[in-house]
Amino acid sequence: MLKNYSIRSIFFLAMALGFLACSENEKPRIAMPPTDLAKVSLIPKPTKTVPTNSAFALDQFTAIYTSKNATGFAAVGTFLADKLKAKLNLTLPVNTEGQNTVERVIYINQSDSTELNSPEAYQLYINQDSIIINANTAEGAFRGIQTLRQLVPEVSNDTLAPQKIWPVPSGKITDNPNFAYRGAMLDVARHFFSVDDVKKYIDLLAYYKINVLHLHLSDDQGWRIEIKSWPKLTEVGGSTEVGGESGGFYSQEEYKDIVNYATERYMTIIPEIDMPGHTNAASVSYPFLNGNGKKPELYEGTHVGFSTFDTHKDTVYAFIDDVVRELSAITPGPYFHVGGDESHVTKKHDYIYFINKVEKIVQKHGKKMIGWDEVAIADVDSTTISQWWASEENAKKAVEKGMKVIVSPAKKAYLDMEYDTLSKFGLHWAGYIPVDTAYVWSPEDYGIPIENILGVEAPLWSETISNIDELEYLAFPRIIGYSELSWSLPENRNWDEYKVRLADQAPFLDRMDVKYYPSPLIDWKKSKHSYEAIEKD
Repeated sequence: MLKNYSIRSIFFLAMALGFLACSENEKPRIAMPPTDLAKVSLIPKPTKTVPTNSAFALDQFTAIYTSKNATGFAAVGTFLADKLKAKLNLTLPVNTEGQNTVERVIYINQSDSTELNSPEAYQLYINQDSIIINANTAEGAFRGIQTLRQLVPEVSNDTLAPQKIWPVPSGKITDNPNFAYRGAMLDVARHFFSVDDVKKYIDLLAYYKINVLHLHLSDDQGWRIEIKSWPKLTEVGGSTEVGGESGGFYSQEEYKDIVNYATERYMTIIPEIDMPGHTNAASVSYPFLNGNGKKPELYEGTHVGFSTFDTHKDTVYAFIDDVVRELSAITPGPYFHVGGDESHVTKKHDYIYFINKVEKIVQKHGKKMIGWDEVAIADVDSTTISQWWASEENAKKAVEKGMKVIVSPAKKAYLDMEYDTLSKFGLHWAGYIPVDTAYVWSPEDYGIPIENILGVEAPLWSETISNIDELEYLAFPRIIGYSELSWSLPENRNWDEYKVRLADQAPFLDRMDVKYYPSPLIDWKKSKHSYEAIEKD
């Protein structure tokens, strides 16, 4: 841990690492107006912030350096430089040797501090001459630079200096996530979303330190991932979507592209193949899979609960083995989601038999199984994870079995619920979820012991949305609040204070061209990119 981080000490450190040429001349500091680090609208709110009421002068004479031979740290530095270039049109060198023009330094340091007690923990030290990000891992450093990105103002300050300067408030931030799992789910089965759409969503989520994207890849209306051993799944099952449009699917190369893009942002992709219900698209493609006694046909509606796999055929499990094998091979994360919800036409004993069999298949291919809360009624072991969305009784069963639980209560966390009666998209079967309702709750409120809570996930089902603008309308700004619910400590969360910080996200959302819902509960900074503003144009 670097305690003395004056410009001279950082320069000597950089020279020792071979980055900077020696120079005896140190230019005088630029006089910066006082700033208050504690008043910057950071989301999610850090664990602890200590302001020192000066500022770091970010300008063209700033350079980024990272610990040498520290896995992933150089890439984090390059990522930061790329984002600052996009935001400010300011080019900062990264780990460039012999920089005689450098006057201020951003140093991303691999620390061995025992105070950094999780892989995502970081410390951020800012003074007039240097910014130091301490982290034990590149993942922690990556979370730290998201905070730094939010600290950099959108516009430069007027100063006596001839160059543009962006003042970064000084002080110290110590930060660490409350939950290791902070997720969002995107349903690409009811309506298909392109690779570019998913990448944009990943970028927005990563900015707010969300680290899991769960992709719902199959349902009654569509099958969205190429399985080479069963090509009709996409040829037939991927041919339509809700409303009768042409649907679509990801080739395995496209899926790997999404996974790699997420990995670069320290985000885990979790694939979901929903079964034994929600399986009509698969059964249309291969009718031997069907177990509801009816001839399967392509489906473009929104009803649920009418489909099921035949749970007694060995060929069905051979099919599932192939699907899990192929998807697991191109998914580096530890999880495989098997759905398991709303399988209303599957008899209970058949459902239990099926989930027990599928759990073994998932484990055979080296993954931990996740299922919606219904899977807890089966004889699953404690390594399987329950995603609680509806039944508190099922959540209690999961806890009794020693299972971890992902908290996704539909009445609080479902992004496809309408904001109010005037919402343009969404449903309301679980209720209306305005921005305050989405924020004013806690994962610990529902009787699930803290040691059993893996984290929080906000699902976005796509029955009523068909493009990225409509996705953004339902997701934003609520997903921003869910990021804070899963990262920040309960004592650091307060609606009246949060809504002010949320209002200050408008410039970022505008710059990213996000068509968010401009909730009347928030006193937004002037915005031209909200969904309503676009419609008026």
